Amino acid sequence: MRWSLEEKVIASSLGAILLLLGLVNLMSPKNTTELVENANRVQSTYDILGSLTDFYAAMSVAESGRRGYIFSGRVEELGRHQAAVLQMTVKLNELQHHNDFDSSQKQRVQQLNKLATQRLRLFQQSLDLYQRDRSTAALQTQNSITDYSVQLREQIQSLLADIKNAENQQLQDSLEQTRTNIQYRASIERTGILLSFVVAGGMITVFLLAQKRRQKLQILEQTLAQEQEINQLKLRLFSMISHEFRTPLSVILASSQLLAEILESKIEPSQLKNLYRIQTSAKLMNRLITDILTLTRAEAGKLECKPEWLDIEAFCLNLLDDVQSSNPLKHRLHFSSEGRCGRVFLDEKLLYLILSNLLQNAIKYSSPGSQIDLKLYCGSQQVEFEVQDQGIGILERDREDIFTPFYRGQNVESLSGSGLGLAVVQKCLELQDGRIHIENPVEGGTKFIVMLPCHSKGGENS
Repeated sequence: MRWSLEEKVIASSLGAILLLLGLVNLMSPKNTTELVENANRVQSTYDILGSLTDFYAAMSVAESGRRGYIFSGRVEELGRHQAAVLQMTVKLNELQHHNDFDSSQKQRVQQLNKLATQRLRLFQQSLDLYQRDRSTAALQTQNSITDYSVQLREQIQSLLADIKNAENQQLQDSLEQTRTNIQYRASIERTGILLSFVVAGGMITVFLLAQKRRQKLQILEQTLAQEQEINQLKLRLFSMISHEFRTPLSVILASSQLLAEILESKIEPSQLKNLYRIQTSAKLMNRLITDILTLTRAEAGKLECKPEWLDIEAFCLNLLDDVQSSNPLKHRLHFSSEGRCGRVFLDEKLLYLILSNLLQNAIKYSSPGSQIDLKLYCGSQQVEFEVQDQGIGILERDREDIFTPFYRGQNVESLSGSGLGLAVVQKCLELQDGRIHIENPVEGGTKFIVMLPCHSKGGENS
């Protein structure tokens, strides 16, 4: 099944839309995955920052509880210290088991764990010393432990600041990456939607143009059908007219010829002119009807080419006899041939119409008694005919229109004619893939050269 252009365009447009949607859907999961990963990283960073904050707060509470217990001896302060130490241990474990740290952060966390462990040991040493010995010497030792604990705290604070700064930087990077991914996703979706609208608009445009073209084709088909119907009506009309006119014309021609034969020996030749005029007018009328019917059949597509084998030289001689018999001005018709002219495969009726019209025109536009030449050139694949007269010629400005029906040259003056002869010649040549060429120096006559492709069976030269 062959698809029309509109169907191909619509199918291509739908395919393009589906492809765009597929590309958008293909890129969307990847973009969504990146968004989820960025969101997880952001959440992880917030969790790490929270753990660091909780660790530092627990460390401060543990220090405060230790001091309060040592200075006041209250058990509540000891419990507060122990709870804070437990909280510090939990937060350190969370930080150590976190999976999103890079290598530098892991080193910092390990260092933090080392310092925190040292400080926790100091806390425990301080408590054990307090519970075992409360002398002045032990108090001095407590002060030393406190000083060393403060140094560790400062190191831990610096390390916590580094970890927080690194996490904050990672947080900013994750947020920026998320923002970029969101913009990228939005641009993809906008581009996909825009391209879908463009493709859909193009498809609608093509569809509308196709509808207009289809409407024009329908109008052309209707016009063609109407023209064909008109041509058929014209053909039937002219066929009827031809039939109705030819019968009385044949009667007129036969009657005038019979009268001329009867009266030829009884009256003066000058008195027979009227009968000759009747015969000439009847023949002209008959030829005019034949030309009109031929053109009408050609326009209706009813004029057919039916080639058959015919003796081309005999055909030309018979044609000249027919033309000479209807030549009241007694032009001298001369025939010659070149090449091996025997039997050729051509349509006899169409060839008769071509040459008879060219010869009749040559007679019509040449002075009485002048010579008209018909030359035949025979080849293996083509025959050529030359019709040369000594008439008024054809003006250069008339050449383009000379084969148009009813067109007559501007130099014909008062010479009668219908302007159909050369149009009939052109139509008959088209049916046989023939060509015609004109050579006509003004005031030097006109030469028509007719070329017809054909098969031939060679013969002797005439």
